[in-house]
Amino acid sequence: MNKNKKKKNSKLQWSDPKTKVYVIILAVLMVGVAFAIGIGSVASNNSQQTEQPIDEQQPVIEKPVDQEALLETKQVVINTARGDIVLEVYPKKMPVTVANFEKLIKEEFYNGLTFHRVEDWVIQGGCPQGTGTGGPGWQIELEIHPELNNRRGMVAMARSAAPDSAGSQFYILKKDAAWLDGDYAVFGRVTQGMEIIDQIAIGDKINQMIIE
Repeated sequence: MNKNKKKKNSKLQWSDPKTKVYVIILAVLMVGVAFAIGIGSVASNNSQQTEQPIDEQQPVIEKPVDQEALLETKQVVINTARGDIVLEVYPKKMPVTVANFEKLIKEEFYNGLTFHRVEDWVIQGGCPQGTGTGGPGWQIELEIHPELNNRRGMVAMARSAAPDSAGSQFYILKKDAAWLDGDYAVFGRVTQGMEIIDQIAIGDKINQMIIE
């Protein structure tokens, strides 16, 4: 008799509305906990991902300046009626251009020629016709070096619109001319006589040019 009563009471407990409510609440809590754990795991993963650098900028490695090549120079003296202009040229950095310039100097090509172009920012010479249209009878290829730019006191080869058209004409800058960078062969710089260059007028002669 007691056993039957226990079984009956057991069945009544599970079917009791309060029991069902408790079970439902417990199930909802368990689902909620599981969901919260899942969200937390996803958030943790996302947090770890956002901590990683995105498109991290790589360090810029600058190319070292070849000081040895800059130190390997030859000296050029331009004698004028106003005084001497001394240049240093860079045969290691600009081998084709300097070799051509040296050849012309040793052949005395420049002796007696004039500075046919003088402006507030530049002087130019080396034309046998004195008009800016002449040359030695040949042309050389364009050389460019990233460490040699068009600044005041720099020496470069003049040319026509064609890149490989320089011959004998050269210019010396009285002012910076960055817009020429990359298009003209800068091969030397003035070491003495910038005050002479600032005084040069159209028609002034190159009495003699020597290279050492």
